[in-house]
Amino acid sequence: MKKMPSPILRIFAAEPVNFVLTNWIPRRTFTRFMAWFSRIEQPLIRDASLWLWQLFGGDLELHEARKSSFSSVRDCFTRELQEGARPIDRTPGIMVSPCDGIVGACGSIEPLQLLQAKGIWYPLDALLMDYALAKSYAGGTYVTLRLTSTMYHRFHAPDDGELCEVRYVPGDTWNVNPATLRRVRNVFCRNERVVITAKRVDDVRFMTLVAIAAILVGGIHLTVMDATFNLTYAGPQRITCRHSVERGQELGYFSHGSTIILLAPPGFALSAAITAGHRIRVGEPLLCRAAAPA
Repeated sequence: MKKMPSPILRIFAAEPVNFVLTNWIPRRTFTRFMAWFSRIEQPLIRDASLWLWQLFGGDLELHEARKSSFSSVRDCFTRELQEGARPIDRTPGIMVSPCDGIVGACGSIEPLQLLQAKGIWYPLDALLMDYALAKSYAGGTYVTLRLTSTMYHRFHAPDDGELCEVRYVPGDTWNVNPATLRRVRNVFCRNERVVITAKRVDDVRFMTLVAIAAILVGGIHLTVMDATFNLTYAGPQRITCRHSVERGQELGYFSHGSTIILLAPPGFALSAAITAGHRIRVGEPLLCRAAAPA
C-alpha cells in the first residue's frame, strides 16, 4: 500500500511534530486505551484501523502471515509467519537477530555505558536493574534493534541456551523512535521493559535480551513461559526459571513495535554487515565470535 502522499505525510513525519504528537500526550492512558481498542473484534473497526495504519506507516507485508484473516488489530500485529519465512542461520559460533528490526546504536560496552543517540549515553546497570549482571558484560558487545509498527512483532532466541531469569521493570511509555532518542535522555531506562537472561549452551556466560515497551505497546507476552507483562502487571518482578531454548525459537511478542537490546559477553563482535541503519530479519547473523588476537 502506498503511503499518504505529501505534504500531509511530510508534516506528520517531521521530527518536531512527530515527537510532540507521540510523546506529549497522556502516554500511559493512551497505551491502555490502545490495548483495549486493538482487541475489539469488529470487522469495520478492524479494517478501518489497519487501512489507516498502512496509510501512515507503510505495508504490513501480510502475505508472509500464517493466516490470511484476522479477528482484530491486535491479532494482526501479533501475527505468526508462514513456516520457513525466516530461515535461521545455523553457523556455529554466532548469535542471530532475535527480531526483524532496524539496527540502531551498537558496539562495545566500554565502560558500562551504551549509546542511545549521538552524544547521549545511558548506564547499563540502570537498564538491567542489576549491577552484577551489567558488570559481567564489561568488554562485551551490544546491539539495539528497533521494530517499527508495521514489522513482524515476535522475537526469538538468538542462540541455544537456558533461560535462567526474567525481570519485569515497570516504567513509562515514551516513544522509542529516533526523534525521541535524540531529545529525551535515558529513554530505555525509563520505559517499561522485560530483561531476559539465559546461559548459552557452549558457554558458562550469559546472553541477555531486553524487550522495551513504548507508547501503544499494550503488553509484552513471553510465550516461552506463558506470561504477559504490561501496565497492569502486579508481580512478581523477578522470576527465576529454567527453560531450554533453541536458536530461532520464539520467546514472545510485542502488541505493537518497540525495541530489543541484545547483550553479548566479551569474545563476540558485530557481524560484518551490522551497522546503524541496517535492516535485519529474524535468523540472520548479528554477532559472531571475535577472532583471537595474533
